Amino acid sequence: MDLAVHSAKDVPAELPEGLAIIAAPPAEDARDTLVGKSGSLDDLPEGARVGTSSLRRRSQLLAIRPDLQVVDMRGNVDTRLRKLADGDYDAIVLALAGLRRLGRDAEAGAVLEVDDFVPAAGQGILALEARVENSKIAEVARQLNDETAAARLRAERAVVKTLGTSCYTPVGVHARTVDAGLKLDAYVGLPDGSEWIRDRVEGAGDAEELGTKLAERMLAAGAGEILRTAASRSA
Repeated sequence: MDLAVHSAKDVPAELPEGLAIIAAPPAEDARDTLVGKSGSLDDLPEGARVGTSSLRRRSQLLAIRPDLQVVDMRGNVDTRLRKLADGDYDAIVLALAGLRRLGRDAEAGAVLEVDDFVPAAGQGILALEARVENSKIAEVARQLNDETAAARLRAERAVVKTLGTSCYTPVGVHARTVDAGLKLDAYVGLPDGSEWIRDRVEGAGDAEELGTKLAERMLAAGAGEILRTAASRSA
């Protein structure tokens, strides 16, 4: 294999030696969407059953609405939408990018804004990975590269790497472009939403340095302890 294409949110922060992410095409919308009859999280009835398989989504849902019943949900997008239609859940949370890429935009419900609900690092972005020494493939792949998406991805992955997390921990990271450069949001919480930390940095310059700065601020505020507690509860 010369080239691998991943959903960037599923790529570990630490890559095997000799491999690198060499390009990122233009990004899709990174936000999550609440799919169901309710127009927002606030409109969900008390004790509503909300389906998700993500610890990050579970944590943020319960941080906002501790009365909700957040129920584990498996299967591909079609299966999840069918279970919602069958009445297994009052609502489900999905990535807006996934629905759009499957041509199921009409199923999208209330978009969960980043100021309230932080997406996963790399959500909505594709990562092109190759061997470092394969310069020919790198040259071809870089023709597909969108520097804005690539910079966002570098910043988001720097946060995850510095925090020492994986895609199985309750962590959200999202970078967006602003006049000053990048605005970077991050969330770390316990799976039950009982304890969490959010922070934001904004600035120009190196995207990885900005991500590292945000993660170090969060670690200083106690994010490491929260992540250790979350890991012990899921063990």
